[in-house]
Amino acid sequence: MKLLAWLYRLFLALLVLACVAGLSWTITSWAESASPQPAPAPPRTIPNTDVNPYGANFFLDREVEAWKRDRTVRMAREAGIVWAKQEFSWEEIEKRKNHYDWDKSDQIVATFERYGLQIIARLDRPPAWAHKDQSIAQAPPDNLDDYGDFVDAFVRRYRGRIHYIQIWNEPNIYPEWGNRPVDPAGYAALLQIAYTRAKNADPNIHVLSAPLAITLGESWDPNAPGSNQWRHMNDLDYLAAMYKAGAKDYFDILSANAFGLRSSPDEPPDPSKLNFERVVLDHQVMEQNGDTNKAVWVNEYGWNASPPDMDPSKLLWGRVTEQQQADYTVRGIEEARAKWPWIGVFNIWYFRQVGDYSPDDSTYYFRMVDVDFTPRLVYQKVKEVAAPPVIAQPGVYQETDAAVQLGGPTPDQLDSWQPRLDSHDSAGSELVTRKPGDRATIQFWGDGFEFVMRRGPNEGRAWVTVDGHTVPNLPHDVNGNSYIDLSAPNDEWQVHVPVAKDLARGQHRVELVVGQTGEVALDGFNVSADGTHEFPWIIVAGLGAATGGASLLLAASVARARRRRVKG
Repeated sequence: MKLLAWLYRLFLALLVLACVAGLSWTITSWAESASPQPAPAPPRTIPNTDVNPYGANFFLDREVEAWKRDRTVRMAREAGIVWAKQEFSWEEIEKRKNHYDWDKSDQIVATFERYGLQIIARLDRPPAWAHKDQSIAQAPPDNLDDYGDFVDAFVRRYRGRIHYIQIWNEPNIYPEWGNRPVDPAGYAALLQIAYTRAKNADPNIHVLSAPLAITLGESWDPNAPGSNQWRHMNDLDYLAAMYKAGAKDYFDILSANAFGLRSSPDEPPDPSKLNFERVVLDHQVMEQNGDTNKAVWVNEYGWNASPPDMDPSKLLWGRVTEQQQADYTVRGIEEARAKWPWIGVFNIWYFRQVGDYSPDDSTYYFRMVDVDFTPRLVYQKVKEVAAPPVIAQPGVYQETDAAVQLGGPTPDQLDSWQPRLDSHDSAGSELVTRKPGDRATIQFWGDGFEFVMRRGPNEGRAWVTVDGHTVPNLPHDVNGNSYIDLSAPNDEWQVHVPVAKDLARGQHRVELVVGQTGEVALDGFNVSADGTHEFPWIIVAGLGAATGGASLLLAASVARARRRRVKG
């Protein structure tokens, strides 16, 4: 009998606790949903700016052993790095005219694909047969069309796998333009040929201009002051000369270098100084030439953490502590993204090298990971901020936003999502696939969600769930799955497709899965937190009454037990 009484009181106590927890959760949820809507995230409407910003430079072409290439890329992905700046050397691929050896580059591309990193392919270093003057290997080819042929072959080879190519590297300094003065008009001509051939091979390829080395300039002939011939040409002047030579229409994204050298990330830009914010001056040149609807991507970025006892004459990049290197790297990206709507990807210089740089070379101390795979502080700091999943806050987003996670039908299958450039789309592009089972998953915080998509005669159907459940306000198929039907007689762009509203304000997960027929084109998504919710009087009253009733019964049972003990 005593055991039954004890179990009865335990049940009542648990019931009281459950009711109190339910009351607390109900009132807290209502208070959160009734709170003022947070300020929406500013939309990033310039193409190629609403992206995950974390990238790095890699040297897989110099790594002989496959397991080292694999471990390098795996460590990068574990740190949240999703962009891989990688050189593909023309001289290694086309040793003889029209004879291509793709084995090495195929292996590199497959390694990055295995871990989901997008490649930015740097295309330069011509083969010996491409120029008569053999004194400088980096010199551009005698016939620029030879380079155009190589770009065409490369883009066709990796169409659908590589979506970003960089045309040449640092042509404003010796020896990147050969044994001669640098030539902005000459580079503009090379860029025009490469851009035209690349777009003919794949209209959806993104072409990046060559990044310019940050420099205040050095004359070709030191004994001829005032000469217009330069060994190293001021990067701002070179960029202005590129525009004057007609380069504006022949790149989609401007590449820039942004080294912090001896300064913090927030030292203001100054034409007479080399620092991180010099990239702002690059963008001012773009503005002066009416080129404001293009992104700037940072090709090489970072601070050097050489040891304090290194010979000062070797500190070409300045020096900061390892802790400053780590802090500045993350802070620079975060502050730039908050201030500059035109900034996109930051490719940290560099992830890991293969032993080319020795410890007595200051370049050695840019690394995120040592040759033996020991992670440095900068790796750990980047991993802290870049590895966790991105939760989209209320706002307007492009399909390339970091919150969008793309996947294939199963975790071990690659997806077939492809970018398609179209001026009708928001920010000029969309992601498309026809592969059944391909999915796009987005985590968001708010109480409402809608996709921005294309409708048309070639579009199909996609299933949608929110928090793993079917969506009540969407149509359902015979199996009870909620879906959106994107078919229409004519093409319609930037169509807002409501998915959910009046959710409990908080974190949610929406998943779109491609159906069996037709194409699905994703152009963005919107998150809202503006729903109004009445105070849940009935639920609160019911839980309150249950709490009170259970408490009275518990108190009465305890009192009876005490009286029995007194009598006994």
